[in-house]
Amino acid sequence: MTNLPLGKLPLELLSEIIQKSPILDNRVIIGPKIGMDCAIIDNGNSYLVLKNDPITFTPENIGWYAVQINVNDIITTGATPKWMLATILLPENMTTAVMVKTISSQLFWACKDKNISFIGGHTEITHGIDRPIISATLIGEVEKDHLITPCGVQIGDDILLTKGIAIEATAILGNDFESLLLNSLQPEEIINAKNYIYDPGISIYKDATIAIQIGGIHAMHDPTEGGLSSALWEMAFVSDKSFLIFEDNVMCSDLSRKICAHFKIDPINSISSGSLLMTVDPNFSENIINELKNNGIQCSIIGTVISEGSNVEIENFRGRNVLIRPDQDDITKVYKLK
Repeated sequence: MTNLPLGKLPLELLSEIIQKSPILDNRVIIGPKIGMDCAIIDNGNSYLVLKNDPITFTPENIGWYAVQINVNDIITTGATPKWMLATILLPENMTTAVMVKTISSQLFWACKDKNISFIGGHTEITHGIDRPIISATLIGEVEKDHLITPCGVQIGDDILLTKGIAIEATAILGNDFESLLLNSLQPEEIINAKNYIYDPGISIYKDATIAIQIGGIHAMHDPTEGGLSSALWEMAFVSDKSFLIFEDNVMCSDLSRKICAHFKIDPINSISSGSLLMTVDPNFSENIINELKNNGIQCSIIGTVISEGSNVEIENFRGRNVLIRPDQDDITKVYKLK
């Protein structure tokens, strides 16, 4: 029997599992579904929005990281993040009281910063792991008529992207593989790469909040594992719409391109937390882009929604072709070097 590769489960296997998930309560509005990052539960006058995400790639500032990643998914639904639980697994023979206090302090500080109540979880020393791992659950709340999901994509929408691709990949590679970059990057570039977690940053809280306030948002998504390519396909799949992407409009910093080139990975297929992907009424696009720019956030129109039917095409100097959906995040190729 063949072992599965590092990263997310193969799409076919995940679909098979999801189809067997029991939904036994009619208050569940949205359950597990390809392309849907959050579950939605009817809470009477509002919806509860629930998300669970682990932090497995990097131990750097892992408590703070766990909050940002989960907030990203909650905020893309238009919901306000409110309550968090976390399971913290710590490595045997490597864990100290200082480590435990540091991670919990990171969690609590990040929750306070986003006005989130930390309401429970579980912590243990675990056999068989070599670094801390956190799996956090975040619950948000949204008024029913303000809910945003990828199902809202409409033909004719502009497709907008903030900041650029491979932000998180740059931060992870700079922190976890510094020794492999010493011959290709200047010391200042490595420092900058490590700091990508904060600048331009992996949080899309500000991006999404500004865009929602302007209006015209039909769908939002957070490109995580598999990068922009996977995020576009997930949105296209769940909305049953076809996207056309203009590659020249997809922002990627010179530093991110340089690091990805060093490891021979494609930035469009690399983990990209920090970028906000939106489909927007074209009448609102310019105002959203300008207001984001006024707040120090780059944003560009990278494509358009062209028709019914799940598909993603990309247009570049080679012409117009189907954008290949990656089986796994390109960054996993680098971890195989360890």
